Amino acid sequence: MATSKRSPRTQSSAADPQRGSPQAMLARIQSLLPSMGAASQRIGEFVIRHPADVVHMSVSEVAERTQCSEGSVVGFCKLLGATGFQQLKIALAQQIVQPVQYIHEDLAAKDRPEQVVSKIFHSNIQTLQETESVLDVAALKAAVDLIRRARRVEIYGIGSSAVIAHDAHYRMLRIGLHATAVTDSHVQAISASLTGPDVAVLTISHSGSTHETVLATRLAKEAGARTICITNFGKSPIQEHADVVLHTMSRETRFRTEAMTSRLAQLAIIDTLIACLALSDYDKAVSTLRSTFDVLSNKRY
Repeated sequence: MATSKRSPRTQSSAADPQRGSPQAMLARIQSLLPSMGAASQRIGEFVIRHPADVVHMSVSEVAERTQCSEGSVVGFCKLLGATGFQQLKIALAQQIVQPVQYIHEDLAAKDRPEQVVSKIFHSNIQTLQETESVLDVAALKAAVDLIRRARRVEIYGIGSSAVIAHDAHYRMLRIGLHATAVTDSHVQAISASLTGPDVAVLTISHSGSTHETVLATRLAKEAGARTICITNFGKSPIQEHADVVLHTMSRETRFRTEAMTSRLAQLAIIDTLIACLALSDYDKAVSTLRSTFDVLSNKRY
């Protein structure tokens, strides 16, 4: 992608896209457009025309809308001094998102506790209902089949998704599956590269754009493992490396790094997946559950 050299002053001003007003970010894009290559110009013009839409989009969706590659979108962000697409979205969000929405999408700064209760519970209920509506039963059956045919299961998650990965690991152990949760990014990469056709990989990523989990899933796929991904509805880079995709539906905007309602949707899918796995080998699952229940009973008074 052809670009012209920027002056030291331009580079310095772009070093942190979160400094200054969001309008300054859009102005910066406008001022740099003439020096950009054709692909970057298309991306820049799209961002200028649709900043509110971009905040809610994944890097894959922007690439598709601008007829560019995902690498071109990331390269465009770096031309502005951002580390990547996520940082650009944070800068753009400052002009359209109230600070309280970083806590939760539906809250207002002066909400009373009873309003917080009502809004958050309603949001969680809506997320579960919408996730049920988009969950592909055929994909769920395919995921069950892949896991059942695998010798072992590796589960990947980073950040808030790591907690979900550990829960999935625990639940699989309870029904007698050989599973491991891998939540360190370095160990993920090594472990994924050492998988093979007898391994099923379950990756959990709300955005589907986290570098570590996308890389681990790609490495596992290249090593011959069968890959399953739980991610939010819409296009994202991780889906390119997934044999099976199980979608959540969370209304949270993707500039947030710690999704809240999305975790409930992910847990609901894990619960459903575990139940289907248990029913697919009913006698063994029940026997293992009874055995592990007896073991755990020693932990209680």
